[in-house]
Amino acid sequence: MEEKESRKGAMAASKSGGKITYFVVASCVMAAMGGVIFGYDIGVSGGVMSMGPFLERFFPKVYKLQEEDRIRRSHNNKNHYCLFNSQLLTSFTSSLYVSGFIATLLASSVTRSWGRKPSIFLGGVAFLAGSALGGSAQNVAMLIIARLLLGVGVGFANQSVPLYLSEMAPARYRGAISNGFQLCIGIGFLTANFTNYETQKIKEGYGWRISLATAAVPASILMLGSLFLPETPNSIIQTTGDVHKAELMLRRIRGTNDVQDELADLVEASSESNSNAQHGFLNLLQTRYRPELAMAFAIPFFQQVTGINVVAFYAPVLFRTVGFGESGSLMSTLVSGIVGTASTFLSMLVVDRIGRKTLFLLGGLQMLASQVIIGVIIMVAEARDGVIGETYGYAVVVLVCVYVAGFGWSWGPLGWLVPSEIFPLEIRSAAQSVTVAVSFVFTFAVAQSVPPMLCKFQAGIFFFYGGWVAVMTVAVQLFLPETKNVPIEKVAGLWEKHWFWGKLTRKRDCQGTISVSS
Repeated sequence: MEEKESRKGAMAASKSGGKITYFVVASCVMAAMGGVIFGYDIGVSGGVMSMGPFLERFFPKVYKLQEEDRIRRSHNNKNHYCLFNSQLLTSFTSSLYVSGFIATLLASSVTRSWGRKPSIFLGGVAFLAGSALGGSAQNVAMLIIARLLLGVGVGFANQSVPLYLSEMAPARYRGAISNGFQLCIGIGFLTANFTNYETQKIKEGYGWRISLATAAVPASILMLGSLFLPETPNSIIQTTGDVHKAELMLRRIRGTNDVQDELADLVEASSESNSNAQHGFLNLLQTRYRPELAMAFAIPFFQQVTGINVVAFYAPVLFRTVGFGESGSLMSTLVSGIVGTASTFLSMLVVDRIGRKTLFLLGGLQMLASQVIIGVIIMVAEARDGVIGETYGYAVVVLVCVYVAGFGWSWGPLGWLVPSEIFPLEIRSAAQSVTVAVSFVFTFAVAQSVPPMLCKFQAGIFFFYGGWVAVMTVAVQLFLPETKNVPIEKVAGLWEKHWFWGKLTRKRDCQGTISVSS
């Protein structure tokens, strides 16, 4: 049934004449810089946390423990798992997600009332300010304030950029273009790791300042570039009601004059959106949007409990834990970043051919297997030697790369793509804010909990997140409809065909709550 619906969607896309134009590519590349700033921030924080001069200046207790461990490490010493168990240190990473949570909820009103461009612009401004303050920080308070400003930037960008990309893309290329957001996150993460690897070599000890301040480069590009971005046809109709202007923009981005079918869908969706405009987030609580609301919570939650941020935030720390030095740990993180970025690019090439659910399944199985094996290797190494040796360390690096590759072509890009395409226009801005807010809440929880969990459970942390990967892989296969090649304003109809959500839809229809379209 889902495959039949996908074929119908593909035929509709073909009729509309939608294709990739240079105008769309240029616009989406610029907008996707929002992903670069997010990825850079994720990568840079873990890197500077492993730099001695940074720790010595701002977190001297952690630095002292690290130095003592380096001196006395022996075969019967296992305290290295607890070296980075400092709530003050983890607050440096996780504070961003507190302000990001608040900012993304505020961004919903900006995106809906003013358009996608203003939200992208505000994201760039806030991130630029945070970068400047972080690079010049003199104490922990300045560091935390800088992280809060970065969070505001990420909150606005993550709320608006995925919507922008999904609305600009033709239906049959929407997966590839929207996955560009995750690709840019990977590029940002990779850039941060490379920067950290180079700056930690600076003998004067100020390399961490360069790492933090370099985030201003993509932030400046995003801020200035957003001034030249075209607004999406969906947003034009929603904010101004100017159908003629939206039609002209639709013709330009689709590269054809045959846009009447798609325009009619946009106008119809906007009409329903305007009728419910005053209710904002309350619309999401209506029974008719129960499937979308469930996914707005489930998808970002599952994306975080894959355990990816254990690697993203703490990869250098993890590799230090398993026996690598500062330079070696940063190099290992850089290698895993290259693998993740390459796998996301592969996902862009195949997502519109094999579908979302197939990638979810393959990536889930790959992540589960690698996490279990990593946990077993660390347990065996600890039981035999009391400390992880070089051979085991390299095995962990390889398996982390396998894990990152699985995430890179599944939950990484699809965790942003699927929410951006399943919400009807009338709830799209609010639902996307909920999605990003839920993501920030659980990202914060992961960032705060990983150091104490690593200290207490050691290898068991990989089994914990592996269990969640198993649960979420099954859940997606059961409860998420396939959205491949379905025009964005037609995706809502997929819930009516779904084996589980369809029963709820038909029940509501019989009660007269809503009417199911033909």
